[in-house]
Amino acid sequence: MFHLNDAVMSTNYSLLFYLKKPKNYVSGPKPIYMRITVDGLPKETSVGRECEPSKWNSKANRVKGTTEAVKTLNSYLDTLVTKVSTIHTAMVAAGEEVTSEFLKLRFQGKDIKRKNFMDVFKEHNEQMEALLGNGFKPNTLKGYKTSFSHVGGYLEKEFSLVDIDTRKIDHAFVTGYEFFLRATMGCSAVSAAKYMKHLRKIIKICIAHRWITDDPFAFYKIKAKAKEKEFLRDAELRRIEEKELNIPRLAHVRDIFVFCCYTGLSYADVKKLKWTDIAEGVDGKLWIFTSRKKTETSSNIPLLPKALEILEKYRDYPPCVSKDMVLPVLSNQKMNST
Repeated sequence: MFHLNDAVMSTNYSLLFYLKKPKNYVSGPKPIYMRITVDGLPKETSVGRECEPSKWNSKANRVKGTTEAVKTLNSYLDTLVTKVSTIHTAMVAAGEEVTSEFLKLRFQGKDIKRKNFMDVFKEHNEQMEALLGNGFKPNTLKGYKTSFSHVGGYLEKEFSLVDIDTRKIDHAFVTGYEFFLRATMGCSAVSAAKYMKHLRKIIKICIAHRWITDDPFAFYKIKAKAKEKEFLRDAELRRIEEKELNIPRLAHVRDIFVFCCYTGLSYADVKKLKWTDIAEGVDGKLWIFTSRKKTETSSNIPLLPKALEILEKYRDYPPCVSKDMVLPVLSNQKMNST
């Protein structure tokens, strides 16, 4: 095995040749492969030659024998050792990052593509924005924009950078970002998990383009667990229904919440609900025929008396009539404010 350990060079690497057993191999010559290892990480590539297993010296990484053909093949392998050594020397001299993957790519005559991570993230968000309403929703884009800001803050705080080469994204970067979200940004476990999911998507894009060669999420597990949902009891729901509210906005919010309870619809589903979505069912009673916004699946929901009572209450309510709304649903922020 050839091993380079030169004080002038900042990175040690090892190189060896071996015979690789082909799939469904029975007998005959095996292809010779070259394995380059840097910092314990190996990358392999075929050298385009074959050798009978009985003629291979695994200790010397060469072919046994003194025939002209053997000498020619061993000389060729020596040439490859020299070529990799020359590439390594040039990369170190140029101050380039040396990895087994980059050495292999340079040996194969392929360019090492460089891409900055925040550029990739920005391009992703711009494409998402261009497709709003055609596969992506505004709230999804809003979340990714927040993630973009968080990653930028992480780079500035931990690395004093505004961007980073995608090749430098590793496991430590991923775990460090999660700690930043929890400790510095004060994110809950669930929120941090959401932002980690966003980061993972951008990293997958980088891996698909081979801007990142090893998945930094390979040994990472999201620790957040979904909380068990609590349900209202009948008595609790009745107290909400019967609560006297003197502020019209709060009364609207209460009615919409109660309507959601009796129909199972979400805030987003109720906000887009129109009278054209309500029709008589086969049982002669009124039903809601709509599609769920989040899952894009159709839903047929019977209107219970209490839900129908709330709808009738706002049938002629001017703000609902002018906006073609069934209920006076406010913005999410105003609905949640006290």
